[in-house]
Amino acid sequence: MSDSKQSAVHGIVCFSHGQESGPWGTKINALAPLAEQAGWRVESLDYRDLPDPAARIARLHAWCVQQTVPVVLAGSSMGAAVAAAVAHEVPVRSVFLMATAIYVPGYEALNPLPLQCPVTLVHGWRDTVIPYRNALRFALECRARYSLLDADHGLGDPASLQRLSLLFKQFLKRCGERR
Repeated sequence: MSDSKQSAVHGIVCFSHGQESGPWGTKINALAPLAEQAGWRVESLDYRDLPDPAARIARLHAWCVQQTVPVVLAGSSMGAAVAAAVAHEVPVRSVFLMATAIYVPGYEALNPLPLQCPVTLVHGWRDTVIPYRNALRFALECRARYSLLDADHGLGDPASLQRLSLLFKQFLKRCGERR
């Protein structure tokens, strides 16, 4: 990135992938260029060596506290739950959570506390992995923006990706306005 672009950067958008995905999966590949176009640097942490959610939280937490510019967290599925957990511990500008894996039996440690930063949640109403009601419950607790798409857990079909991209652009615009 050139020096002139570096000075125009709002901060960093850090993506956290889900349990069965990788740092440059379908959604991240679709959304990362939108963040860059909107003046954000992009990072995508790799958690494939960490099946334990607590270890993923620790990795993201350690990364966040090293940053010297505003941080926006975005995540999908377990990555969204990890991002929400870290946003409760570390000041971030905002979070964008997709198909958030919360209120799941056996993963109670990932149940987030309400966040103080702005939160946007996107979920598929046909999600059979994590019921949309789980994300709705969290959205109500955080007073978050909540969008329900006609999609499954992956949110990766073309129509969902198009809608997700629009929602992410709107989210980034709000983040850029918030200084």
